[in-house]
Amino acid sequence: MRLLKVAALAACSWSVICAANAAEICTAIANVERGDVVLERGACQERVTPASTFKLAISLMGYDAGFLQDELHPVLPYRKGYVDWRASWLHPTEPTKWMRDSVVWYSQQITTALGKDRFAAYVRQFQYGNADVTGDAENDGLTMSWIGSSLRISPLEQLAFLRKLVNRQLGVSQHAYDMTAAITHYEIAPDGWDIHGKYGAASGYGWYVGWAAKGARTVTFARLIRKEKTDPQEVPAGVLARDAFIAEFPALMARPTRG
Repeated sequence: MRLLKVAALAACSWSVICAANAAEICTAIANVERGDVVLERGACQERVTPASTFKLAISLMGYDAGFLQDELHPVLPYRKGYVDWRASWLHPTEPTKWMRDSVVWYSQQITTALGKDRFAAYVRQFQYGNADVTGDAENDGLTMSWIGSSLRISPLEQLAFLRKLVNRQLGVSQHAYDMTAAITHYEIAPDGWDIHGKYGAASGYGWYVGWAAKGARTVTFARLIRKEKTDPQEVPAGVLARDAFIAEFPALMARPTRG
């Protein structure tokens, strides 16, 4: 483990955002073929809000239902009254921008189009975390259950969901799997690993989850952090989680371990 930590620190030398390691809650990695967890570090059974990592599930729903068409359609206009937490959200948005910029209102247009019953049925079908999309006193379940509300998932449950996604075992169309992979591709390939993933942040938590392939090997991964006062406050917690994980990933794969 000591050698793994040293390697991780070396890997962080090219990342500007390694501070997230100080607030790490869990890092978990599993083989896709067998499903065995090859690295489980931290409190990986703790359920928290999935935040925007739930966009992976929403993407599958949207493409399967026909609301989403391809990487660039439909283009939806921003309208007054939509969630406007970031300036980048105040523009017309299509699936690739939605996933890249984590546009909450675009997610809400998809789930609203599905309706409560079909939306809840998909979540149960996916066996996603606690599958609770009822919301709470302040948050409507159809549009906010995954952002600091009723829906919760642990890092290990993220791996289980992701394994079914990669193995195409969630009961949606092939097009839904293809397009979800297309809009989640990460351009940087550390040490030759082809990565697909989604970051997310809410309630002080930061996530980065997804899958990575190299040669004949494919793994799923989940990194969960809690943002600290010493972290760059202008950077979303999910981006902190993503960049720290990407920096450490080659070392983790070179010497996978549990604990």
